[in-house]
Amino acid sequence: MPSPSRRSFLMGRRPSRDPWDNFCQRMRRSIVGTFFDYGAEQGVGSARLVPAEPADVHHARTLCAEYGVLLTLGGVPQGSQPLGQSVLWVEPGREMAACRRLKEGGSQWFVQPGCLLGDLEEAGFRQFADWPSYLTVAAWLADRTLCDWDGGQTHMSGLDHAAVMLADGSTMTLGPFGTDSNQALPNLSAQQLVSSLFELSARTEAQACRRLGPWPARYRLDALLPAEGHTINLSHLVLGQGGALCWVEWVVLNERRMAPRPDTGRPDFSTHHDSSEDEAWFFAADLDARVKTLFDPSDLFPYTGQDI
Repeated sequence: MPSPSRRSFLMGRRPSRDPWDNFCQRMRRSIVGTFFDYGAEQGVGSARLVPAEPADVHHARTLCAEYGVLLTLGGVPQGSQPLGQSVLWVEPGREMAACRRLKEGGSQWFVQPGCLLGDLEEAGFRQFADWPSYLTVAAWLADRTLCDWDGGQTHMSGLDHAAVMLADGSTMTLGPFGTDSNQALPNLSAQQLVSSLFELSARTEAQACRRLGPWPARYRLDALLPAEGHTINLSHLVLGQGGALCWVEWVVLNERRMAPRPDTGRPDFSTHHDSSEDEAWFFAADLDARVKTLFDPSDLFPYTGQDI
């Protein structure tokens, strides 16, 4: 009878029965970038991926969905790891940090998520002079505080387009949406998502939130309710989303449209006495839950809802 070591040589390595070990083994076989396993305790693990190419994140999404692992953007404030759920932190690095002007003399720039704000400042984005230079573009876009423009004012971000990967693995490019837009939505699921978001923006809850000066919810549904004279831009839905709605693959930033860092002072909910304002702030949590469900019904990404 062959020895155990000889059987392993003849038949190959027996796969582990531990789901976390299997997840990590398959991650290492699937990706080009760097993968760190921080270990697991009672079957709940955590790991970190620094992708070398967009395909790495797509592979990670597939495996996270299969094994019930949260796909979490690294480098942004998050709550503690959910009890009983494994997490993969994904931090775009220098391999995904392109930053180039789309057209000579033009104001639009193609930017990947690993690009640093300091890189953008050096490229000529003077608006970032007072911002944390070490932050990646992915972390900046995800940070509510840094993207906390008043309701209907998301155009001040300078964001023109965003290519995103959704929780189901499909991709779409978000941008201006209106009578002058010639960009079709790529598939039925994208069409249904956008249609549902417009229906949500027309509800009483969204309209009440829009009447406030500050936008009270985390997720920027007010991108569909822009200030007068400005166009609806679906890419603004990614602003301040904390990595909870989608993965941003690249963006187009317009240096001429970007305003200085927003005033991050927010009203104290406990001091509100106007009933209509109180109602709007209450509605914000419900809007966040609904937007989250539309984008991510399977809870692939961590939930970072209203945080007044």
